[in-house]
Amino acid sequence: MIDSPYRDLERPPLSEAALARAIVRPGGLWTSLSVVERTGSTNADLAQAVRSGAAEGAVLVAELQLRGRGRLGRTWTAPARSGLTFSVLLRPDVPPERQGWVTLLVALAAAAAVRRLTELDVRLKWPNDLLVGERKVAGVLAERVDGAAIVGMGLNVSVRPEELPVATATSLAIEHAECTDRDPLLRAVLREIETRYRDWIEAGGDADAAGLRSAYTAMSATIGQEVRVELPGERVLSGTATGVDAAGHLLVRAGDAEEVLSAGEVVHLRPAAG
Repeated sequence: MIDSPYRDLERPPLSEAALARAIVRPGGLWTSLSVVERTGSTNADLAQAVRSGAAEGAVLVAELQLRGRGRLGRTWTAPARSGLTFSVLLRPDVPPERQGWVTLLVALAAAAAVRRLTELDVRLKWPNDLLVGERKVAGVLAERVDGAAIVGMGLNVSVRPEELPVATATSLAIEHAECTDRDPLLRAVLREIETRYRDWIEAGGDADAAGLRSAYTAMSATIGQEVRVELPGERVLSGTATGVDAAGHLLVRAGDAEEVLSAGEVVHLRPAAG
């Protein structure tokens, strides 16, 4: 029989009780954790919870998400129990102009945790993707709902090559990660988010004082690269990504000018050679 990392691959369910015992504690950020067998969208479910007055720190995990979305309505799909699909509810008490860091903070925390457990060189593509090499292993989507931030994440864990929705995606199993157990991966990601989020809140949302900007820059696959940015109206900007500013915007130097780009106005961001 041909040896394969996908032979007899098991996809056991997550234990809500075990995860809640590990993550939810008095005085901690996470106040509740639920695991559902399937849902349309964990972000949409938590948005409804916000409208019903849910407290900060709710975590919702779905074993199968039927209508997962990325930025600009792009779809994100994966077979049941083949990845981590979850959303968290945050109510950051920081100035509005600094709240753009929520997406980058969660992406950074996830990348740091996944790197530590898997020993893969996970990098960050601004504003919300996690890459291994040039392929996407996870995405983050933040939405504002009645003053709260709902942040969702989809991480491909045991997805096989034939199950990938696009050729530019990958999974931890495909990349031969040291850890493909979803339970410790989720625990590590949530704990890393909590640590970095508390530091950021204590710093009043100042990404430099919290160490976020330097950490994000060190792990970025975008900063320092020649990029091609597609903007609304079929406009294209080519230049060098030089950094992110205090609000989490991408800085791109094109000729003698430096453009400041928010995530909402970027349709596609690619390496210039792509």
